Amino acid sequence: MTFVPVIPESYSHVLAEFESLDPLLSALRLDSSRLKCTSIAVSRKWLALGSSGGGLNLIQKEGWKHRLFLSHREGAITQVACCLHDDDYVAVATSQGLVIVWELNQERRGKPERIYVSSEHKGRKVTALCWDTAILRVFVGDHVGKVSAIKLNTSKQAKATAAFVMFPVQTITTVDSCIVQLDYMDGRLLISSLTRSFLCDTEREKFWKIGNKERDGEYGACFFPGRCSGGQQPLIYCARPGSRMWEVNFDGEVISTHQFKKLLSLPPLPVISQRSDPEYDHTVGSSQSLSFPKLMYLSEHCVLTWTERGIYIFIPQNVQVLLWSEVKDIQDVAVCKNELFCLHVNGKVLHLSLLSVERCVERLLRRGLWNLAARTCCLFQNSIIASRARKTLTIEKLEHLKSQLDLATYSDLISQLEELILKFEPLDSACSSRRSSISSHESFSILDSGIYRIISSRRGSQSDEDSCSLHSQTLSEDERLKEFTSHQEEDQPDQCCGSPGNEDNVSRVPVTFETDKNETFLPFGIPLSFRSPSPLVSLQAVKESVSSFVRKTTEKIGTLHTSPDMKVRPEPRDDEQSCEEDASSVTCPKEEDTEGRKEITSQPLEEDRFQELKAATAEAMTKLQDPLVLFEPNSLRMVLREWLSQLEKTFATKDFSGISDTGNLSMKSNQDMLLLNESKKGILDENNEKEKRDTLGNEETVDQTTCESVSSLKESSDDLFQLCSPCTIANGFQKDLAELTTLCLELNVLNSEMKSTSRHMDHTFQLCSPEILACRFLKKYFFLLDLKRAKESIKLSYANSPCVWDTFIEGLKEMTSSNPTCMQMEEGDLPTRLKLLDDSVPFDSPLLIAYATRLYEKFGESALRSLIRFYPSILPSDIMQLCHHHPAQFLAYLDSLVKSRPEDQRSNFLESFLQPESLRLDWLLLAVSHDAPPSTSTMDDEGCPRAHSHLLSWGYSQLILHLIKLPADFTTKEKMTDICRSCGFWPGYLTLCLELERRREAFTNIVYLNDMSLMEGDNGWIPETVEEWKLLLRLVQNKSTRPAPQESLNGNLSDGPSPINVENVALLLAKAMGPDRAWSLLQECGLAVELSEKFTRTCDNLRIAEKRQRALIQSMLEKCDRFLWSQPA
Repeated sequence: MTFVPVIPESYSHVLAEFESLDPLLSALRLDSSRLKCTSIAVSRKWLALGSSGGGLNLIQKEGWKHRLFLSHREGAITQVACCLHDDDYVAVATSQGLVIVWELNQERRGKPERIYVSSEHKGRKVTALCWDTAILRVFVGDHVGKVSAIKLNTSKQAKATAAFVMFPVQTITTVDSCIVQLDYMDGRLLISSLTRSFLCDTEREKFWKIGNKERDGEYGACFFPGRCSGGQQPLIYCARPGSRMWEVNFDGEVISTHQFKKLLSLPPLPVISQRSDPEYDHTVGSSQSLSFPKLMYLSEHCVLTWTERGIYIFIPQNVQVLLWSEVKDIQDVAVCKNELFCLHVNGKVLHLSLLSVERCVERLLRRGLWNLAARTCCLFQNSIIASRARKTLTIEKLEHLKSQLDLATYSDLISQLEELILKFEPLDSACSSRRSSISSHESFSILDSGIYRIISSRRGSQSDEDSCSLHSQTLSEDERLKEFTSHQEEDQPDQCCGSPGNEDNVSRVPVTFETDKNETFLPFGIPLSFRSPSPLVSLQAVKESVSSFVRKTTEKIGTLHTSPDMKVRPEPRDDEQSCEEDASSVTCPKEEDTEGRKEITSQPLEEDRFQELKAATAEAMTKLQDPLVLFEPNSLRMVLREWLSQLEKTFATKDFSGISDTGNLSMKSNQDMLLLNESKKGILDENNEKEKRDTLGNEETVDQTTCESVSSLKESSDDLFQLCSPCTIANGFQKDLAELTTLCLELNVLNSEMKSTSRHMDHTFQLCSPEILACRFLKKYFFLLDLKRAKESIKLSYANSPCVWDTFIEGLKEMTSSNPTCMQMEEGDLPTRLKLLDDSVPFDSPLLIAYATRLYEKFGESALRSLIRFYPSILPSDIMQLCHHHPAQFLAYLDSLVKSRPEDQRSNFLESFLQPESLRLDWLLLAVSHDAPPSTSTMDDEGCPRAHSHLLSWGYSQLILHLIKLPADFTTKEKMTDICRSCGFWPGYLTLCLELERRREAFTNIVYLNDMSLMEGDNGWIPETVEEWKLLLRLVQNKSTRPAPQESLNGNLSDGPSPINVENVALLLAKAMGPDRAWSLLQECGLAVELSEKFTRTCDNLRIAEKRQRALIQSMLEKCDRFLWSQPA
């Protein structure tokens, strides 16, 4: 008998096959080469198996009894879906594209009947079926991207109505490629195609694209229900290339990207089955870059998927792989609770269950599978000896298992089982107490020599025996150790899955990742040289190390300067890293800890200074909680002024000279900041020059003084960019400072009670314009600002002051200057740099606009058009500030952004970022002023429209029409009308005239434009009353009396559209009002003489058509009447 290898990690769950479905398939004759299973579905009651012969077998899961067989002559069954909230309904799709819905009538013990047959997808391949979770409605998707809904009504009255009137199937949407998967929850339909995923609100008929990046291939998506007790909304998980998943909220916004490629490098877990003995290969493979064709919600925390190689079960919220097992050639999987029914390509069906290891062993023992149970125990002994399993699997059960094995046949297995029993001590033994105390810090396994091998950190409680084992430690050190241990246990995330009570299960994560996570439990985030990279350490060594760490930290805590490369961060996950991680990657120039004596002497200085600032900050935060202060702007600004004076006093440059002006590194950083300040000098000087030119009298003297003060400010050290804190600030305190500093910028509290180094500075500083104050404030307190809020505040408060925006962008550029991404983006073409930016910078990072600015400075308008992929991280208002010197380039970006959305969504999309409403007029004026035909081509000398000038090409005509069709008040619409008329954009002008009921003005200009197509067709402007027809006829008559005919755009009358003349208008009148009424109206206007024989023939044809139409209607009414009277009551 071979030796059973022991899995080193402590896995919590396993896939097991307790019963084979091969006899069932054989009884149903689905195991032959002629007839095989082609589709599968499962519900609480039924297992549905569709066959290649068109039959649907419904097997009752309780006892696996074959109850029903539904036949179909429409072809093989390609898709099956059971209604989850009502087991009496099932939907199938055939190879001909028909969808049949069955009512089983099991409660009434009647025969199953077809209640609906849909031919909406006939001739196409149905690729997905999905039931509504609340009502009887089926969603259908096919290979061309069409999604429809079949709504059912099973009442007898409704069936009788449906026999007489057939209501069409509702078409939900049509996407650009084959439907891969459909899922439904709480009124939302999730659609996954070959290129992207869509979210549909079926009640409001709204659609959203999920994410901005497309894909190419079969990638699934599923809903992830939220916890009802916590009131959490459901989540969405969408498969992405390279073993990734998007985590999406219920509104379709991507929250983060989860990467599983490296986690899948571990060997697969064996499937516990009687078909073969479970085996485990310790060889670690390479990372798996997989595409997940479907995603399914499983159990309480898990998402399941599969590939040709195996089955994968993830805990996506914790970014963990629960397990993966090799099960090859899977075609489809149906899931119900923790049961998996796997349909293979050859038609075989595999029934698997997801269980915790201890429950799996228990079920094997109950079934008398002694050999398989013993092998499972030995294979997963690290899970078996866990405290939870020891309460479930007692020594008596293991002894009984050993007694059932044949000594001659299973000698090696029995010896391994005996070793496991020796380690499997009672819970109340002293040795177990000692072991549990150690395991409170780390989970472990026991080697043959008796040495405890530490595996990874897990939950637990510290034993009293630990704190008493080392008498050499002082009481204070023991207390610090306890605090350290409790901190470590509180921060350890819960990693259980499956049953809610299984708290000791450890997720399947590589050991190297767990040891890295342990670093985050150490306070202050300092890399410690004494931490051994190996987990094989004793408890005493750990306590000694912690004691040394506490002593060392106590001495240096006041002077240690945090640096981004010292901060311990969680592992980055694909391209959805947090904004803080991106910002922290910037290297801030800090001095090194060289002399311990200087550090100790500087500690009281910082503590005293921060003591006053902390008191002022706490007082300000308390006052902000008072509604009388918070909602009263003057009181709020007064509180901020008092706090800002203390902040200025604390962070005065001269006070930190002993900290920030020593060392070569600090000297270099000051030089770099000075160079940055010089680069900004031109912007401020240009602004001051403009102020000089625009002011008169005594104001010129003030502006001159202001310019001199600004230059002196720029020369001072206070005006340099302060990207990093000059000293260590605790996280909680830093958050409060950031809140108050950003609030000062938002409320324009910039120069309140500021203490400078001289009175002259105070005097000149008060003369500075708000723009200069804002620039200085940004530079001095850049390290305290919330960058996202600061950006929005600058756009709102300083929209007409480009220097403030430029200052903010320069600060962001300085933060990214030492980033490797910035250095790599210095080379390559635009697509290469965009791809690098897309892959390297988090989508929601505030630093993204800095990289975008560099691209714009390098590539101009082409870079702006490419930035639409970063919406909504980069908004149109950001681009407007970015290219304020070139507004035409902003129009190119805005036009491309709007066109990137589907046609039916563009208006709502454009309206979403038109805040404030004044932007509508600004953008409209911008759009009609650029890439437009010359005014001489659109208007004559009298300001009237030239003939056919509405057909001229406008570069942004679609954008203009979207802007004028947006809802707005009457005043705004009138201003839009004036803008369109003054610029000669006649299509928009006519639309606005009719919307404002200025119909007389609209018809007058239509006659000038001389195009009959404007009054024809579905969108034509046709007179509605007799008075409007008379007005139109008079206008045409007056136009015909003009001495010179208007030429078309090409200079030839025959080249243009049909002209507006008396005969064409008369024909339109006859079609609208009838030939008789038209003739009388023409005679009243004195225009009957001018009509030709063509008009007479047309009127005769209209009379004949009218008579025939009346006769046809009469005939149809008579037939309908006879049919209704023939029906029985």
